[in-house]
Amino acid sequence: MVLKSLKALAAAAALSIVMPVAAHAADIAPVPDTSDWKFSAALYGWAAGLNGDVGVFGLPAQEIDLPFSDLVQSLDFAFMGLAEARNGRFMIGVDATYTNVSETVNTPRGVLADNIDVANTSLMLTGVAGYAVYDTDVARLDLIAGARLWSVDNEFDANGGALGGSSWSDGATWVDPLVGAKLRADVLPNVYVASWAMIGGFGAGSELMWDLMGGAGYAFTDNFSMFAGYRAVSVDYSNDGFVYDVVEQGPLAALVVNF
Repeated sequence: MVLKSLKALAAAAALSIVMPVAAHAADIAPVPDTSDWKFSAALYGWAAGLNGDVGVFGLPAQEIDLPFSDLVQSLDFAFMGLAEARNGRFMIGVDATYTNVSETVNTPRGVLADNIDVANTSLMLTGVAGYAVYDTDVARLDLIAGARLWSVDNEFDANGGALGGSSWSDGATWVDPLVGAKLRADVLPNVYVASWAMIGGFGAGSELMWDLMGGAGYAFTDNFSMFAGYRAVSVDYSNDGFVYDVVEQGPLAALVVNF
């Protein structure tokens, strides 16, 4: 009987020690993350040149060929970034590029104007949704569909001469439906490749547009990586005397954050 009492007291003492410790551990344990959403965002620089045909005010379209080295000298502001949210096999994403360039052009003989200030702003905003038709620990292939908003505006301000103080503008805003695919694959423990291919327009906005990108990245941690590649974008749009049939292409570099 005495032995049983001693065993009972020992068990009670042990329980009195273990219970507070367990309760304290429960208090400080992190709350499990029940969300299945994963997010990534990137800021990137795209050193793109521009070539093709551009026409304003119903005048004959002019052929242009501007390498990035020329464009960057006239660049006033640029923003380029993308973001993606993923839940299981489903994803949604957005990509935005905005540029503002300006230049002063001297006029022949300076009769109508001494010179003309020319400013161009261009916005390309893309939203897509997708589904991973192939998804493993090392590779994922998404089929995507969405739309791209284009907005291009050209401003002309005359200085001096008979037209001094006059201003003109011409441009357009339109939306292209698009479809495509995105691929990401790990090739080494810290190295991955990624690419996308999109096509759209189909006469709904532009006659045709396409967007191709490919490159490789290095993951320094699970949350931070650097990416470098090449991107080419084409669009063929014309309406009411405005023509924008161009290809932009060049290398890009991005800082990618996952959270």
